Amino acid sequence: MTTLVAKDLAAGHGDRVLFSGLDLVVAPGDVIGLVGVNGAGKSTLLRTLAGLIPAEQGRVSLNPPSANVGHLPQEPERREGETVREFLARRTGVAAAQADLDRATEALTAGNDEGYSDALDRWLALGGADLEERSLEVIADLGLTVGLDALMTSLSGGQAARAGMASLLLSRYDIFLLDEPTNDLDLDGLERLEKFVTGLRAGTVLVSHDREFLARTVTSVLELDLHQNAVRLYGGGYESYLEERARARQHARDDYEEFADTKAALEARARMQRAWMEKGVKNARRKAGDNDKNARKFRADATEKQASKARQTDRMIERLEVVEEPRKEWELRMEIAAAPRSGAVVASLRAAVVSRGSFTLGPVDLQIDWADRVAITGANGAGKSTLLAALLGRVELASGYATLGSGVVVGEVDQARGLFLGDLPLVDAFQEAVPEMTPADVRTLLAKFGLKAAHVLRPAASLSPGERTRAALALLQGRGVNLLVLDEPTNHLDLAAIEQLESALENYPGTLLLVTHDRRMLEAVRVNRHLTVADGQVTVS
Repeated sequence: MTTLVAKDLAAGHGDRVLFSGLDLVVAPGDVIGLVGVNGAGKSTLLRTLAGLIPAEQGRVSLNPPSANVGHLPQEPERREGETVREFLARRTGVAAAQADLDRATEALTAGNDEGYSDALDRWLALGGADLEERSLEVIADLGLTVGLDALMTSLSGGQAARAGMASLLLSRYDIFLLDEPTNDLDLDGLERLEKFVTGLRAGTVLVSHDREFLARTVTSVLELDLHQNAVRLYGGGYESYLEERARARQHARDDYEEFADTKAALEARARMQRAWMEKGVKNARRKAGDNDKNARKFRADATEKQASKARQTDRMIERLEVVEEPRKEWELRMEIAAAPRSGAVVASLRAAVVSRGSFTLGPVDLQIDWADRVAITGANGAGKSTLLAALLGRVELASGYATLGSGVVVGEVDQARGLFLGDLPLVDAFQEAVPEMTPADVRTLLAKFGLKAAHVLRPAASLSPGERTRAALALLQGRGVNLLVLDEPTNHLDLAAIEQLESALENYPGTLLLVTHDRRMLEAVRVNRHLTVADGQVTVS
């Protein structure tokens, strides 16, 4: 069995420290949830643990050193020309092991057997010998109906998500490092992932925004606290982490307030004592002509006594154990600006049918009324995004009718986060969407969403998916909307931002169409209708 040990790790960007002094042991059976705001260094840490980037400080070691570490990041873009077979071989590590084995085999035929045995052992350990057979079984079980020679770029979003799940289920690493494995998974995929992770004997470190998934899988939580510049490991599961973190933060605040109150009281006492001393000095000067030696001595003693007390109080202040004030965390304070209400009927479909290649949605009869709050769920590839496109009039119908109501102002966060994908700097792309705002107001609004100078001048397409998501949410606050369409809005958001979004949705008075597989968001957001999309059909409940 394999153990990964990290000692005194540090990382940063330029002068900005992400984390330092990080110690971590990943033992067999551990499932460590890695949490922190976007930009805290979670992906950097995973890449460092995987050996993909060098540690700026400290070291990472494996026992045994030959163990296979699997780093499985999210891949928003599919590689041109890569087949499903090649994708699975790459993600499981078999492709790299095969290349090493081929080189070792060539060397062996040339009379150099050094490295061949290790290369063969690694290829076998990663499952290279039967990957093809296992791949066929897994993709069939997942309902991925394309063949192994199909190009990844030809797959739909739902099919690509299944291929990603297959690559994980086929992996045989000794240590798993999973970066946002829950993104784009439907409920069936989430259940499979939970079963896989909880059944692993290998140690695992994972990053996820899905709170229910974290609650069901992790055995401990490593928090990268960017605001406090601290690293904390919490034993127990995710719910225990939330409780312990809340207690720790309250204790830190209480300790600081006790220190601040004590210091303020002592400083006030010292000021009062000095005031009395100065008053005594003035009295002594005023009565300097007094020939009463006893009176002069009494006044001098009293003055010296007050000076001594003041010095004593100063020493008490110096001896106080300083408690630093906890830094206030940056919080996304989100509101969704509401436009004037639309007409009574917001959107409707009548016998609507959409055909996209071999996929057909419908016929659908559906009416969305003003202030409806609708949750839309279904498996990947079932047609949820197609349904949204039909309701918004963005896709041609094969038959039937689609109508968007009068006065409807749409605000949208689409699943592809395609709103800010051009070459324009973010600040310019954002202002094009809200021309009534000044550049200064645009910068101020984006800064509220954690997008500051380093972000707003970059081409919008260069931003991370999480940063583009926050820009899209900022746009909802910058212009009024009365039909809010959110397609998997929690993908790429950190946990604090998700909670702020839920709060904003609770207070939003307009019409809401919400597509999500986030089980806690479905519980937190008040809805009055539920649409289930399955096999191209829509069921209303």
